[in-house]
Amino acid sequence: MKEPGDQDSYGERLDRSKSPGKRSLSSLKSASRSAVREGNKALEDATDETLTEGGGESYLEDDDYSMEHLEGSSSSFQDDYVETIRESQYLEAPASASEGAEEEVKKKISENFFYDYMELVLMPFVTPDSNIPLDLLTLVHSFGYDCKKRANLQLLDSNTVMYIAGNQLILLNLKTKEQIYLRSSSGRGIGVIGVHPDKTYFTVAEKGVFPKIIIYEYPSLRPYRILQDGTELAYAYVDFNYDGTLLASVGSNPDHTLIIWNWKEEQPILKTKAFSQEVFKVTFNPEDDEQLTTAGSGHIKFWEIALTFTGLKLQGSLGRFGKTATTDIEGYMELPDGKVLSGSEWGNMLLWEGGLIKVELCRAARKSCHQGPINQIVLDEGEVITIGADGCIRIWDFETVDTADSIDETGLLEIEPINELQVGKNVKLFSMIKMNEIGSNFWLAQDASGAIWKLDLSFSNITQDPDCLFSFHSGAIEALAVSPLTYLMATTALDCSVRIYDFASKTPLAQMKFKQGGTALAWVPRLVSYNGAQIIVGFEDGVVRVLELYDPKRLTVFAGRKKVSDADISLKQVFKPHTARVTALAYERDGEILATGSEDQTVFFFEVEKDYKPIGYITTPGPVCQLIWSPNSHRFIEIEKRKRLKELKEKQKEERRKQLAAEMGGNGEKEFHAEEEEVEAEEPLPEIFIPSTPCHILCGFYSEPGKFWVSLGGYDAGFLYHCEFPPYDKNSAITEMKNEPFDFRSLEDTEDNPIQAITFSIHQDLMFCGMQDGAIRVYILSQNNPSLMNMVDYWHFNIHDNNYGCVKGISTSFDDRFLVTTGADSNIFVFTIFSEFELKKSIKAKVPSPRFGIEAEPIPEDIEDPKSYSIENARRKREHDKLMKEVEEIKAGKREKLKALRNEFWKLLEMNQELPKHMQFKRTDFDVDSKIRAEIARKTAFKIHQVEKELAWEKEKHELGLMKLQNRFRESLENDIIVVRAIQSDHKISSYRLVKPSKYSKFKRISLTERRTSKLERSEKEGAGRKDSQKDTGGSISVPEESIIEEGKKFRPKTLSEIMVENQIEKTRKLILKAERAQLKIQQRKKEWEELYKSKPQDDFEDPRDVQAIKEAQLYMGDFNLKTAPDYKIPEHMRVNAAKKEEELGHLDSMAHSKKKNMNKCIISLRDLKVAVIEEIQCLVQELKTIQATLHISKHIPIPEVPQIYPEEVPEKRFQYDEEILLNFKQQQIQDEKSHQLEQGESAGSAGGFLKLSSRKDGDLTTDSLSKSSKASASSADTAKLSEFEKVDPIDVELEIMKRDEIKHLYMQQYLTNRIKELIVTFDAELRLLRHQKLKLDTQMKLSDLHHVTLFQEMLLLKNFEKQENILQERVNSLDKEEQDMQWKISETLKEMEEKKNEIAKFQDQEKALYAGFQAAIGENNKFANFLMKVLKKRIKRVKKKEVEGDADEDEDSDESSEEESSLESGEDESGSDDEVFDDSICPTNCDVGLFEMALQLREKRLDIEEALVEEKKSIDNLRKEHDALSKKVKIVATNLNAAEEALEAYQREKQQRLNELMIVIPLKLHQIEHVVFGEIPSDLSGTLVFSNQSLSRLQERITQLHEENAKQQKLNKECRERRKQLIREKREMAKTISKMEETVRQLMISKFGRVIDLEALQTLSVNTTLEELKIRKIRKELLNAKEMKMWEEKIAQVRWELMMKTKEHTKKLHQMNDLCIEKKKLDSRLNTLQNQQGNAFQGPRKADIVAKEKVAELIQLQAERILALKEEIALLRKKGGLILPPIQPPQEKEMNPMGL
Repeated sequence: MKEPGDQDSYGERLDRSKSPGKRSLSSLKSASRSAVREGNKALEDATDETLTEGGGESYLEDDDYSMEHLEGSSSSFQDDYVETIRESQYLEAPASASEGAEEEVKKKISENFFYDYMELVLMPFVTPDSNIPLDLLTLVHSFGYDCKKRANLQLLDSNTVMYIAGNQLILLNLKTKEQIYLRSSSGRGIGVIGVHPDKTYFTVAEKGVFPKIIIYEYPSLRPYRILQDGTELAYAYVDFNYDGTLLASVGSNPDHTLIIWNWKEEQPILKTKAFSQEVFKVTFNPEDDEQLTTAGSGHIKFWEIALTFTGLKLQGSLGRFGKTATTDIEGYMELPDGKVLSGSEWGNMLLWEGGLIKVELCRAARKSCHQGPINQIVLDEGEVITIGADGCIRIWDFETVDTADSIDETGLLEIEPINELQVGKNVKLFSMIKMNEIGSNFWLAQDASGAIWKLDLSFSNITQDPDCLFSFHSGAIEALAVSPLTYLMATTALDCSVRIYDFASKTPLAQMKFKQGGTALAWVPRLVSYNGAQIIVGFEDGVVRVLELYDPKRLTVFAGRKKVSDADISLKQVFKPHTARVTALAYERDGEILATGSEDQTVFFFEVEKDYKPIGYITTPGPVCQLIWSPNSHRFIEIEKRKRLKELKEKQKEERRKQLAAEMGGNGEKEFHAEEEEVEAEEPLPEIFIPSTPCHILCGFYSEPGKFWVSLGGYDAGFLYHCEFPPYDKNSAITEMKNEPFDFRSLEDTEDNPIQAITFSIHQDLMFCGMQDGAIRVYILSQNNPSLMNMVDYWHFNIHDNNYGCVKGISTSFDDRFLVTTGADSNIFVFTIFSEFELKKSIKAKVPSPRFGIEAEPIPEDIEDPKSYSIENARRKREHDKLMKEVEEIKAGKREKLKALRNEFWKLLEMNQELPKHMQFKRTDFDVDSKIRAEIARKTAFKIHQVEKELAWEKEKHELGLMKLQNRFRESLENDIIVVRAIQSDHKISSYRLVKPSKYSKFKRISLTERRTSKLERSEKEGAGRKDSQKDTGGSISVPEESIIEEGKKFRPKTLSEIMVENQIEKTRKLILKAERAQLKIQQRKKEWEELYKSKPQDDFEDPRDVQAIKEAQLYMGDFNLKTAPDYKIPEHMRVNAAKKEEELGHLDSMAHSKKKNMNKCIISLRDLKVAVIEEIQCLVQELKTIQATLHISKHIPIPEVPQIYPEEVPEKRFQYDEEILLNFKQQQIQDEKSHQLEQGESAGSAGGFLKLSSRKDGDLTTDSLSKSSKASASSADTAKLSEFEKVDPIDVELEIMKRDEIKHLYMQQYLTNRIKELIVTFDAELRLLRHQKLKLDTQMKLSDLHHVTLFQEMLLLKNFEKQENILQERVNSLDKEEQDMQWKISETLKEMEEKKNEIAKFQDQEKALYAGFQAAIGENNKFANFLMKVLKKRIKRVKKKEVEGDADEDEDSDESSEEESSLESGEDESGSDDEVFDDSICPTNCDVGLFEMALQLREKRLDIEEALVEEKKSIDNLRKEHDALSKKVKIVATNLNAAEEALEAYQREKQQRLNELMIVIPLKLHQIEHVVFGEIPSDLSGTLVFSNQSLSRLQERITQLHEENAKQQKLNKECRERRKQLIREKREMAKTISKMEETVRQLMISKFGRVIDLEALQTLSVNTTLEELKIRKIRKELLNAKEMKMWEEKIAQVRWELMMKTKEHTKKLHQMNDLCIEKKKLDSRLNTLQNQQGNAFQGPRKADIVAKEKVAELIQLQAERILALKEEIALLRKKGGLILPPIQPPQEKEMNPMGL
């Protein structure tokens, strides 16, 4: 906020700024709040604080805030290129003022706060201390529209649109055509605009240095919020989110900053750089505000607002094109599931998913979706709408696009649009917005060709054609001219149009289109056209056209004339003086001479009389840009580039150097340089910089005769230069002309913004300047001041776009009341010039009256070909043609001489041929030189080769053209038209021109009832299939293994034990099987009884078929409702939709196609038959001629003519040709050219020529064959004559033979003639028969065509109803499904309740059984019976599971009794008072302890049963509540379902009514019309009904059928009544019989079993399976043990054998040792004997041997005992039922080991 002490007056602020383009640095502050200089920081502190708190002032009372923004807005006059020194100087005052300001706490902006518009927007700049009023110019109207600016058409309400026009925002009322203007606040233009989703706000994002985003409230148009520091120079796009709470903006070059704003608080939320290249668009995802998308030059980027550890962040994912070529993306759309659909430069759609291209969508045959880039994609009402630069709008099915996926490696998927609209020719749609009109589907479209369209996209039979609401120039407006007589102006541009406007009444009057764009324009002066009705226009192809404007209302009105406009333009004269674009047009002041300048560096002069006659032309050094005639003579200046001036200066300097060198020799150069040095010494100023390229001259004007002012661009900009022509002298050289200005005027702040156009007011007191940046500057001049001495004070205002809105034309009206400007930004602005006299309130231009006879004047032939000759080129062409004609005459003379010599040479050759052969000269003797002929042949071959090479491209081009034509016109054809003619009559039959089947016969849409199965279902089916296959394969693999095992078992012998086990198992199995059969039989019998009882109908049972039949009879019987009836209800099977209608249409097409195809086959067969007949007739004719050659001529019969094949019968031969046909065609074409004019000579088509030639060739073939046959017959006749002369007189036998041959030949002659006639008659009969069939088929096909039209109209109508019908049907289906689910839940609840009731009954039975069993256990005379019963019935509290879980309160309710409790439990409360008397913890004396314990146990069981009963009752209560809730919901759903069905039925009725409105053609004959009035057909047949005779007769027959059915039903009813009585009697008798049989069975049971028993239980008694299984297990275990015992016995035997072997070995070694011992003993004895007989110890037995012998004896005894035991065991096993004892174990196993020794 700016402090009060810092407030400057408006004049002080203007004094401080040096130029109208400078602005304060508040618009230059950076987005981050840290600037480098202190001045910036202080200024930010002073300007960025908004609505601070303090002093008790409210927002509305604080004026300082408004002053602060006035400071920022008024200072926006400054230029973009302000020096940093000026910036720092300008910042000193606010910085010093803000240093003492205290920091205040920011406060939330009030919702009722608004800015002051007048203090915010740009104001015109006026030189300080001048008396120029601010409203010197006032904008009154704009005729232009920047149609090529992105998103430059926005809708505020149904009648108001807004768009940008330079520095203005225009709000246009579509009905009243009134305009409201909002000015830019920066003065640098407006970048982009956007509208809030609620249409209550709109944004204006401006351009400039750090531009603002201003949000206006609508419709008050007050500035509501201002967003700052969003980008550096300009905004490219803005977009609100779906709720309108957030705003996204993206900047243009150079920063491309993306910001998300909380716009109501004027605060940025997130900020990042969008991309390094140009960004076209940014949008929020309508389904998710946290997702955004940006697209632009060569990229698309997907953004997401992510929460990171540092806070919210914008995370972008760049789309990767992969194999697809990189493209600029203008239009895209976010799909609901997160995918993005974008366009491309080549017209296809790209579907993005996960940052990658999922699929590229194209049309059939790989055609692109649009011919050019797709500029916008919109999702509306479930359909995808694409807007292309080709002027087409196509509608695509959303489901097809959303579920699209690539099917091959190309990544392309072919789809077709549902509907499409071609807006118009040369239309380039850029954007489109939907209008808020209820019940319609209208859109407004921005056309880049200069128009605003209103489009109806309903695609119904009442769809309106595209309506062009406004038409404008497209692109830069090249020229402007104002009428010298009235308030009319004319403009032209490169969009090939010339437009006339009435700028006083703000009305466009007329326009005229041409082939080329206009570049120059001038209004013909009144001296030439006294009523000011003519304008002259120059075009870019060098053509100049004179146009005449007139009022068509004043012409003679003829009957039937169309609506007459206010003005019209006619072409008066056309001429072409130039070969390049015309840049300037100027009339001499007397109007006698017209000068035209062009870029071809020529100026052409015309004498202006009744017509324009060329005088001559001059050439100029460079392209002409402006022509101005001198004020007082015919001299003129052409203002051009300064290149010529520089060349003259250099030339003069070079001549000076050469002159000095020639005069003074070598010292000349030194003197020349010395002179230059002296000049430099005298003038020490810096050297003048001369640019290498001369600066362009932009505009100029005469000051006085011989003197003129010019404005230059480039380096010389910023000044007006006053120049002078030298005096005219024939003897003076061009080098003496003055090439430097003698005076200049400095223009403030135009160094980089030069003047582009200048005009003056009538009194020369105002000079209006159009600037390069689109601004208007008005200088105040004094009268009669050609030197512009006082050109100081000026008025300056930015109006056109500052970047590309250069002012191309500026002009005042004839009375200086209006000023008109045109710019390169397509805008035309009209201003009123300030005057002390008020303008008339209603001013309107007067359109000139038409000249007498103007309507009868012939329109001159226009020059449309840009390559046509100019006037000078035409003159040169005439001279060249004259010269060529003379040359051709000389050539003709030479040719005549050559022709005479050639004729003489041919005569010599003929004379040579007449000589004898030995005297003739050879042909080579006539050659003067043989090399000449070889050279000629070589040159001819070379020329042919060259011609082939030259025509190779043409040949390839024509071949490609032929192929394209065939693909376009022949590829789609299956059969061409074949006309087969009869031979004797004029009858003919033609085939159908059959095209390939339409898309409806091939394509079948998936309706709601024919949806494909989901992926999950398909995967489940596939998985089940795989499992089944795996099971099958697994079974097949396992079978061989089991069979191998079984085969192995077959060959293995069975043991006795296995046989015993199998016998036992078989016995048990048979017993079990017997019991199971009995049980199965019983169950089957029960099931049959149950089914029988279930099938028993109730007393009130009615057959559902009868009920349905009665219902249908009540609805439809006797009431034949018409479809037009208001209460007509469409049956379910008769409801149609677009899919069914398309299927019906396809069926009709395919059926008609098949019938036509069959007929074509028949016709082709007939044509083939004709060919075969002609061939056979030719053979017969040939044979007939041979026969007639032997007969006398008097006996000849006329030979029938051979039929011919017509060209139309073989159309395929039109495309068959050879070299002869081509040569004949060329010869015929040359003859046609000689006999007809040149225009008619080329009209004959090549195909027709080929057809004629081919047919003629066929005819020649037939005639040739006939001629050959005639020649052969003639030759045979000659030979016969010769033979006659040679023969002698025949004898009688020969005469007889000849007579017989003659008779035979006469017979054959007659037979062959009859055969030919028979073939012809048979063929004609076949043709007439087939023709009759085809006529019938033609009638059917015509009816099918009519039916096809009706079906197509119905299909279009049904497509319009399809969306809403699908919505209603889906609602009905969902409600129906919901109702079914609830009914299922209710049934499940009822089942659960029944189950719970059964459980309760079971528990009650258990309780009764418990009491009965305890009573039986006590006995009758037990004295402790009461005590024990009290113990059993006593209530005790025990810990329950639910108490642990915290639900103890619920268990207290379990003690409540209900009516359903048993009678035994009812006495519990009565004995409750005695509970305190006895103690149940101690058993009384003499009481049976077992009974007491039993009572306690049964009490626990009773308590368990009671708790279970309570739980079940609670469950029942819950289920009952759930059932009630579901019942209520079912009622609500049923009500909603009925309402939905009624809505659907009403919609179906509405659809049927719309279908009834379609007109259907039905051909009727007079006898079919039975609705007559007084014997005549009434004129009005609207009340009649078309009904088929078959249906009518069927209804009449139905009456008698109903009578018969009624009598039959009455008879049947009587019979059924009698049958019912009989069945009742039989039922009673059967019941008596059943009761008797039951009594008999009961008595038999008592007599046999003593009581009534359960026969089912008796029958199902079987063996104890558990016991039998245990027995089998026991036998198997015994067998296993026996096997194991056998195995151990074998091991023991093995061990024993090993022990025996070891014992033998040990014994052997003992013997050896014994021998050794004996030997030793002997030796010892001998030694002892020798040594005094020592060693008496060895005489007795050894101790070790004794011990070993004892052990061996024990072992033998033990083995004997064991052998005996085993024998006894074997004997027992042999006996049945023997007891098997365990084996005898040895007492000490360790002693059995013989190795223990």
